[in-house]
Amino acid sequence: MSDKKSIVVFGGSFNPPHNSHFSTAQQVLNQYEEVEKVVFIPVNNKYEKSGLEENEHRYNMLKLVIDKNSNFILSDIDMNGKRALYTIETLEEIQKCFKDKQICFLIGSDNLKELHTWKRAEELLSKYKILVMGRNEDKIEEIIEQNELLKSYRENIRKLEEGIRSNFSSTYIRTQIKKQKSVRYLMPDEVYNYIKTNNLYIE
Repeated sequence: MSDKKSIVVFGGSFNPPHNSHFSTAQQVLNQYEEVEKVVFIPVNNKYEKSGLEENEHRYNMLKLVIDKNSNFILSDIDMNGKRALYTIETLEEIQKCFKDKQICFLIGSDNLKELHTWKRAEELLSKYKILVMGRNEDKIEEIIEQNELLKSYRENIRKLEEGIRSNFSSTYIRTQIKKQKSVRYLMPDEVYNYIKTNNLYIE
């Protein structure tokens, strides 16, 4: 990815966090020796997304797991603001914390398709490395070829190893909870117990 040591930024709603989130982060650490840490950044609930649980709960669920892994860092940088941060703003703030590191942003191939429409997209692509995780049957090379901006910064876009992918979603988990089905083995026990104790996602 880079000659410099890297910090991978893993943003998301984490609504709720589940095994695929944590296993993806650990696989990235395993695959790429230059990656020192993975920073989890849950989005602010001011973000326009329906059914987003309160900041406090999503932060607490992540913290229960992340505190047990010295290679994971939890940041509330987006949650602290009066509005949801743009991705470029988040990465700039993380870069200030790790001045001598290469900042890499982890996204799914579904987001790669829309990246050219994001705020200050060219600056984002020129300053930071983009790590892309395959979703469904997406062909990452084709997505890049179909967009001039992505093609211009192809060297900063890297497809993750084929085995690194998220195989189920938070949406699926929330649906199962509403149906009163067990989700115990889809997430760490700490998160499962927190959801049960606080009666989350049943409405």
